[in-house]
Amino acid sequence: MLAAIRRFGDEVNRLYGVLNNALHDKRYLIGSQYTIADMICYPWTVNWQGQGQNIEEFPYFKRWFEDLGARPALQRGMAVGADLSQSAGTPSKEEIERLRKLLYNQRARPAPPGGLLKV
Repeated sequence: MLAAIRRFGDEVNRLYGVLNNALHDKRYLIGSQYTIADMICYPWTVNWQGQGQNIEEFPYFKRWFEDLGARPALQRGMAVGADLSQSAGTPSKEEIERLRKLLYNQRARPAPPGGLLKV
């Protein structure tokens, strides 16, 4: 278990390093414009402390993270669904069953016939 936790922490640290290096000479991940790349990467970084990382090790990432976090539209987007979180209490049997149906036993639906592939 300890090895798995260390491996996860090291991999997360490597990913922060990739971001830091990508941001050393540009404002956003792709360049001077805020793009979908920034939007995709930001949410998984908000829990850097919980991931056992020291943001001070990554100054370019830290600047990017703080700049993005100050954007009003990003703040509104990150707040979406906050009212849907579960309480820390024990869920009822009905809630457990509802979640089980949501999370398990789902399979891909077949594509409708008549698509572009010739079979």
